[in-house]
Amino acid sequence: MIHGKSFGSDNHAGVHPEVMAAISAANVGDAVAYGADRWTREMEGAFRAAFGEQASAYAMFNGTGANVVGLGLMLRSFDGVICPASAHINGHEAGAAERILGTKLLAVETDDGKLRPGDVLGQLGALGNEHHSQPKVVSISQVTECGTLYTANEVAALAEVAHAHGLYLHMDGARLANAAAEAGCSLRALTTDAGVDVLSFGGTKNGALGAEALVILRPELDASALFLRKQGMQLASKMRFVAVQLTALLTDDLWRRNASHANTMAHRLADGIAGQFTLRYPVESNAVFPILTEKAIVELSQRHHFSIWDRPAGVIRLVTSFDTTPNDVDALITDLQALHD
Repeated sequence: MIHGKSFGSDNHAGVHPEVMAAISAANVGDAVAYGADRWTREMEGAFRAAFGEQASAYAMFNGTGANVVGLGLMLRSFDGVICPASAHINGHEAGAAERILGTKLLAVETDDGKLRPGDVLGQLGALGNEHHSQPKVVSISQVTECGTLYTANEVAALAEVAHAHGLYLHMDGARLANAAAEAGCSLRALTTDAGVDVLSFGGTKNGALGAEALVILRPELDASALFLRKQGMQLASKMRFVAVQLTALLTDDLWRRNASHANTMAHRLADGIAGQFTLRYPVESNAVFPILTEKAIVELSQRHHFSIWDRPAGVIRLVTSFDTTPNDVDALITDLQALHD
């Protein structure tokens, strides 16, 4: 049990009351298993409303599963995935894509977690060469693992170069809600309208109990989704309890309210330590990356829970969530300021 408010991850937060209420409301009577129920149909409709009528959505247990199943829709056995070296699929999914799909991740070093069109073009020299894995998918995280944001124009530029060379664009949208809230735009503007083909939609970090979704925006990729989800061990028998969480987030813009609050708390934190600590990355979502001395890291860890991003460089990661309060942030600011003094 973590005492006090954790800044280690938005995964540490509890469940939003509106999501919990939706789960409770669905817990009445029996329902046909594996998604043949009205709650799952409502979820599918909510995703079409958010991402466009061509969108199909599949509820999943976790982001790794949604990423693996989604990538599997686009890859042949000899294909590869271009992604930043810092990408979750590359560094934090225990080699799931390689192990389950047998694909090769073509990791590109970046300073801020973001791919540019030139990074993609630099990986295309092997196209047509039988001795090399063939680039087939470009995968980006929104927001990135560094907390940085892809604008709609930046996503569109990546989609353009990918599609021009016969590649697909995949988005790991674990914090897509934070990106759209920060950019002040719709979920669709950063995905469907920008040319994304397949994405994972994060619910758990945004206040769900445990719910993610695979969203397919190119209908011709949809044929295998049911089967790959089952093979990928992501098919819930009591699907209604996963589906209602996602519907709740997409209802009355709860996703935006939660993400906007988390982002606001991150900016409050960054503003509170401005001029005292250098930030490794700009604050564009709900994560702050200050640089501390080793002594300060040790002292701060005795009072607050956080993660260490780059120990040799002294970079820690502080993440806010939908239920982080101004008092939580101000207490952390006070302790950080004391370390600086």
